Amino acid sequence: MERQSLAVGALPALCSAFLFGVTTPLAKALLVSAHPLVTAGLLYLGSGLGLTLWILVQDRGRFSMGVPRSDWPWLAGTVMCGGVAAPALLMYGLAQADAATAALLLNLEVVFTALIAWIAFTEATSRRVVAGFVAIFVGSVLLVLPGQSLRPTPVGSLAAIAGACLFWAVDNNLTRRISAGDARGIAAIKGLAAGVGNTALALAMGAALPRATLTADALGLGFLGYGVSLVLFVYSLRNIGTARTGAYFATAPFIGSALAIALYGQGGGMAFWEAAAFMVLGVWLHLTEHHAHEHGHEALTHNHAHVHDEHHQHEHGATWDGSEPHSHEHRHEPLRHSHPHFPDIHHQHAH
Repeated sequence: MERQSLAVGALPALCSAFLFGVTTPLAKALLVSAHPLVTAGLLYLGSGLGLTLWILVQDRGRFSMGVPRSDWPWLAGTVMCGGVAAPALLMYGLAQADAATAALLLNLEVVFTALIAWIAFTEATSRRVVAGFVAIFVGSVLLVLPGQSLRPTPVGSLAAIAGACLFWAVDNNLTRRISAGDARGIAAIKGLAAGVGNTALALAMGAALPRATLTADALGLGFLGYGVSLVLFVYSLRNIGTARTGAYFATAPFIGSALAIALYGQGGGMAFWEAAAFMVLGVWLHLTEHHAHEHGHEALTHNHAHVHDEHHQHEHGATWDGSEPHSHEHRHEPLRHSHPHFPDIHHQHAH
């Protein structure tokens, strides 16, 4: 099960963190003279447009999210929270907050994400998982704390940045509810909504688009750093749950800092290596987690990509060509058994 965790949950989340982490220093080099909200809008637009094109080419002109109509309210919630409310609050907060204060507060997202998952959605956890989460969080704080002189920031700005983190945490948990759908389609819709919203807001505030070459570079960077990253994030949500995915994704600032050191020749300092140690410890604690007990599965009908493992033993029509993984609507019969598992889309039981 540890190998399965690495393959289907941890590895996509860490790759997602890598793509997102390297985006920040690269975007800074590309769009140093652009308005922050324009930069965010172009990155999101690159994500949405790039993923839409990917789907249309791969699926021969068809676009589908694989999200049933009954789950559309969850999708709308993710778009409103993560694509509209959070970026707007962040821009308001950044207007009067220094970078160090903002960086510290943005670490609240991983805290809020885990707390909502554990308390509101009763996602299973353990002392080992919590310890790993704390280690990763401490590492992310160490990256921005040393050597920073935090000037007084208005309470309204602090509340706005914290609010942005809360909305992104809600977004992560709502996305978990629809993660059985097509990760490409879900990420494309979120990217388009956030891209149009942020860009329109920036233009309404009087900001201007950068020159064409930088705009194109930003769109391409957004496709990889936001789009492909979000697809991997959704895939990880599907397989290991919200809190664990969020903890792995919290390594993104460390990855971004490492790239900034490589690109701009900045010395990492002792704090960087202390942060690295905490990050490695936290990831190791999660990767070596072992959770097994007898549990029951209720009858369930849904649609997602799957292989014929112990949870997927069903018949197919004559049209199936034998390829795996494949997607179609299928039914799970009631089942009770014991095996190592994680809070994926098939293991939402109480403990």
